[in-house]
Amino acid sequence: MKIGVITFPGSLDDHDAMRAIRVAGGDAVSLWHGDADLHGVDAVVVPGGFSYGDYLRCGAIARFAPVMDRLIPAAQGGLPVLGICNGFQVLCESHLLPGALTPRTDQRFYCNDQVLKVESTSTAWTSAYDEGAEITVVHKNGEGRFVADEHTLDELEGEGRVVFRYVGGNPNGSYRDIAGVTNERGNVVGLMPHPEHCVEEGYGPSLDGLAFFTSVLTAAAGV
Repeated sequence: MKIGVITFPGSLDDHDAMRAIRVAGGDAVSLWHGDADLHGVDAVVVPGGFSYGDYLRCGAIARFAPVMDRLIPAAQGGLPVLGICNGFQVLCESHLLPGALTPRTDQRFYCNDQVLKVESTSTAWTSAYDEGAEITVVHKNGEGRFVADEHTLDELEGEGRVVFRYVGGNPNGSYRDIAGVTNERGNVVGLMPHPEHCVEEGYGPSLDGLAFFTSVLTAAAGV
């Protein structure tokens, strides 16, 4: 299975995501933001980093990159897409996911090993987890506070579209401790913490991030 990883100017974790895909057994394909072509990939990761135009609003300019003109309709048609950190912001700005990511309540950049509760295993990116399981992955952001209006939050809760919640304290003030959400179809997932940093022994606090990538390989294979 071919999993694409988009590189924007300022992307920080694109190569980490590509390595995670390879560790999981997939074929990682580099996608350039200025190339309006997904090159036949079976899924896409929009990685973390600090994209160009973030001085306006995180993800706001990246949303208009030529590759997004292909990704948005493909995601709407069912292509599995994962947005991590800044990638989550890009997906929200693209209206593939609801809500927005705003500056942390303490106005600081924060990096830690974060415990998450798996709230949903019905997405293309989380089927390899057990619902209710607690996993530990890397968390690092300055603008990672998930916000939405009460109607949207109630809708996410009622439809089972909250995928992850922070455990052991809310590190950035996200509403209802939400760390990750999905769209109605379950093929698009965004989260603020970084599973791609937790796939190999000796690197990161755990191997808990690997199941993201094995999950999507299974989904892409139609198993």
